[in-house]
Amino acid sequence: MRGTLPKVIPINELKNTAQISQTCKESDTPIIITKNGYGEMVLMSVELYEKTMAEARIAALINESIDEVEAGAECVDGDEFLESLRKKYGRVQVSAGVRSQGTG
Repeated sequence: MRGTLPKVIPINELKNTAQISQTCKESDTPIIITKNGYGEMVLMSVELYEKTMAEARIAALINESIDEVEAGAECVDGDEFLESLRKKYGRVQVSAGVRSQGTG
């Protein structure tokens, strides 16, 4: 979605549902539907929607964490935190693709 302009189509083109569905699946940006020249709604694939919502949740968690630190919350080093989890649970896998490590 970054750097690419969304596709804009008039609402009367929604009659061709097979083509709209294919366009949604192939597009990495939302499709803006207009009515009388004004934005009316947005269409996107489920994959793009889920990705967008996940990014929004991550951004919200980061902002919440920043607010907590600014309010005086104790900060913990990431490696130390992961090590404490390893000691407690035996293995830790970071799902964000940053690190994947286990004991077996």
